[in-house]
Parts: sequence; structure tokens; C-alpha cells
Amino acid sequence: MQLLAVGLNHTTAPVSLREQLALAPEQLGEAVQAARGWFSRFNTHGEDEAALLSTCNRTEMYAASGAPDPLDASARFLADYHQLNFSELRPHLYMLPQHDAVRHAFRVASGLDSMVLGEAQILGQMKDAVRVADQAGGLGTYLHQLFQRSFAVAKEVRSTTEIGAHSVSMAAAAVRLSERIFDSVSEQNVLFIGAGEMIELCATHFAAQNPKSITIANRTLERGETLANRFSGRAIRLADLPELLPQFDIVISSTASTLPLIGKGLVERAIKARRHRPMFMVDLAVPRDIEPEVGKLNDVFLYTVDDLADVVRSGVESRQAAVAQAEAIIETRVQSFMHWVGDRAVVPVIRDLHESSEVLRLAELERAKKLLAKGEDIDAVLEALSKGLTAKFLHGPQQALHRAQGDERARLASLLPQLFRGRR
Repeated sequence: MQLLAVGLNHTTAPVSLREQLALAPEQLGEAVQAARGWFSRFNTHGEDEAALLSTCNRTEMYAASGAPDPLDASARFLADYHQLNFSELRPHLYMLPQHDAVRHAFRVASGLDSMVLGEAQILGQMKDAVRVADQAGGLGTYLHQLFQRSFAVAKEVRSTTEIGAHSVSMAAAAVRLSERIFDSVSEQNVLFIGAGEMIELCATHFAAQNPKSITIANRTLERGETLANRFSGRAIRLADLPELLPQFDIVISSTASTLPLIGKGLVERAIKARRHRPMFMVDLAVPRDIEPEVGKLNDVFLYTVDDLADVVRSGVESRQAAVAQAEAIIETRVQSFMHWVGDRAVVPVIRDLHESSEVLRLAELERAKKLLAKGEDIDAVLEALSKGLTAKFLHGPQQALHRAQGDERARLASLLPQLFRGRR
């Protein structure tokens, strides 16, 4: 079985491609089952494992497979499942085998591979993805152990380093960008579309600036009202957006919709109704909630998650010492995990040795019992039993040594005494 990680993220692919591979939470289980079915075409034993992680910044598959070329199989699965041209997708994918895959999983869980260095949200997203994969039957011995150790490493990194200190979150970055457009957020009406964790974070940051009003638009009004009440705001239905959009100066959107919620025409009408007063919009969703063409309109300032990258990277230099410390922790834990993987690899060999030895033992024991039943001397029977066992156990190694030639014989000659040296 080979461990691997294959996927793309904010450093290898633009949002226009990431949104094509994005999976909604309710799609993950089906995708995991499809991945295992895909692997079964190459490995009939059916022991392959798979888990998929999909966020606004990444879509990647972790797997343990016995396929002849599991990395290529995984990459082609992502292209096939999302109906994308493999040759166009391949340049944007990272394909990581064995210890590279383990290191990547540890770095992702620890927030070292995030757009916001040290952010903690990814750990929760990874735990959710693992839970779904487990429910879908995607986890086995290897991935279960990989993810449990990933979570343990993330906890160690966060508790022993300052990797998360002074990090600029996506929500804080959105506030910073809005202040470039408006002199003061306190004079603006802010609309949040969605009611998930990212919107909650954004609402918290904007509420600290005391905006003129806060409104939550959500498909489920009750959930929107629950969040709005925390910030002394109001809730509206998504269906009300066409009528109410002109009221808002700042629009932050992050939903799980697979199609855009706000089109160019809708924003054009809103800008006209606003008499061309500027509108600041941030689309944190992948796939995107706001059509990209909206950004071409006059008086509209549209930013995506990728556009916020420069802002969230500020202050990275001050955290380089913490990064180095975190990387050292991860490297040590990678070596430990790969040692465990190595031990797992010899388990079948040890099991086969035990089984074959047991067959030999039972055969000699049965022979001894027959001799005793015939009245043979017990000492002579025990002597024959011990010699018979010794001869049978040594037969295989002796034959291998006789058949070997040159360097192989020398290697066996040096190895066999170590294997058969008894404890004194």
C-alpha cells in the first residue's frame, strides 16, 4: 500500500480552476465512494482507502492504494470525476507520495499550508472531511492513523509555537480592504450573504468597526436571524436580494452554493439605484457566489479569496522563527509515522512466517505422536523431533544461499547469522 496526496490549492491554481474541483460538504461522501471504486479498477483486493478535503483554498485527495501507479490514478480520478481535461488540470496538481504526503497532511492540519499562515479553521475542516470519509467507508488502517497523527501534530504545533500569533485572517483582511474604499466602516451598511463559520468571523470583525447596519441574507431565514441577533442586525431571505441590494455599501458573501447568487445584471441595477455610489464586494466562496464579470463594472470593487492573499501575507516575516520551529516538529513526527508505516509493511511477511512455521511444527509434532504411539523411546522421539524442526526451518535459507550468486550470496551470508542468532 502506498500513501499519497494529490490535489491543488491557492498556490498552484487560480480560483477559476479551484471552483471547478470544489466539493460541497454533502458531496464528499459520494466522492469518497467513487474514488474507492476508481481504485478498484487497478487493485482488485478492495483494500484501497480514500478521503477528500475541499475548502475555498484547496481540493485534495489523500489515499492509501495498492494500484500499480496510485499517483497517476488519483490525478486522473480528480479529472474524470469533475469532467475536466486531464492535460489541462495536471500542471496545477501536486502529486505527493509516501513521506511527502504525510508531511503535507501534517502541514495542512497545522495551518502551515494555508493562505492565512497559522489559521485554525482548516483543522476543523479537515476533521469534518475525515468524519465524512469514515462514514463513507473510505478510512482504513493507514488513513485513520495518518489523520489521527495529523491532528496530534497540529495540537502540538499550536501549543508549543507562536505560529498563530499575529495572523491576519481573511475576515480582518476584508475589513482592511474596505477601509481603502471608504473612509470609515462606521458610516456604511454591511450585508453578509450566508450564515456559516466564515460569515460569522467576518461579521465579528466588521461589527467591531460599528457599521451603520448589519444584515444577514440566508436561504434559511431562521438561521440568518440567529446570527443577526448576535450583532444587533436584521435577517433577510436570499430571494429579497434583487430588491434590497442597492441599500448596501459593503457586501461579503460566503455560501456553499454551486452556482453564482449575484449576477452582473443585478449589480448593474443596484449601482444605478445607488446613483453610482461605490459598492465594495468580497466573494469568499469557492465556487464563487458573485459572477466575475461584476468586477468589471464601474463603481464596484470586487475581491475574491485570491485577491486577499497580499493582505493576509503581511506580517509573515515576523513569524518565520515560529514556522521553523513548527517545521522541525513536523519533520520529527513524519519520521515517526514512516517508521510505523515500515513496520506495517512487514506485518504480512511476519504473518506468513508464522503460518508456514506452524505447518512445519504441526507436521513434526504429528510424526512424534505416531512414534510414541508405537512405543518408541521418548528420548529418541524428542531428539528426532528437535532435529526434524531444525532441518525444516533451515532448509529454505540453505537453499536460498546455495542458489544465490555473487553479491546476492554475500548479502545473504551476512544477513542469515543475524536472523538465526539465538538469545543467550
